Amino acid sequence: MTTRILYLLCSAAPPVFEIAGVVEEAQRRGWDVCLGVTPTAADWLEDNLPGLAALTGHPVRTRYKRPGQPDVWPPADVVLVAPATTNTINRWALGITDTWVVGFVAEGIGKGIPMAVMPCVNAAYAQHPQLPRSLETLREAGVRVLYGTEGFEPNLPGEKRPYPWGLALDVVEDLGR
Repeated sequence: MTTRILYLLCSAAPPVFEIAGVVEEAQRRGWDVCLGVTPTAADWLEDNLPGLAALTGHPVRTRYKRPGQPDVWPPADVVLVAPATTNTINRWALGITDTWVVGFVAEGIGKGIPMAVMPCVNAAYAQHPQLPRSLETLREAGVRVLYGTEGFEPNLPGEKRPYPWGLALDVVEDLGR
């Protein structure tokens, strides 16, 4: 059996605290998971980063490597950006690559890597006019967008409800075929 490589790239939204269970589920589905997080998500998960690296068997990526340094991960077969904040989505769609996560997925479009994004935004952020534009830009670029009736539906500010990780991993399976 060929090893399938999933890059799971996360922004700082509350579902990021569930990431160990998501990694384990992806591994049960046969994926070798490489975990990358935005700087704020790394701050939120600071105490868990060593355990997450041990769980995945790969270092958790949070920033760009220096020129000339070797890549520490195998090449991705599929990329899932989830949870994706409004900030991450808008920066990705606009090509603002000031973080490694956004830089990788922006370049991934040009490399033709199969990618999906599942936002995690509340209904107030969802009203900002740039968010639908950014999601449409990503769709047009070939990114599978899991939003609205096709994925995550915005919640009221402060409302807590389950994040549809299972749906996201089902889409990863589809993209990995």
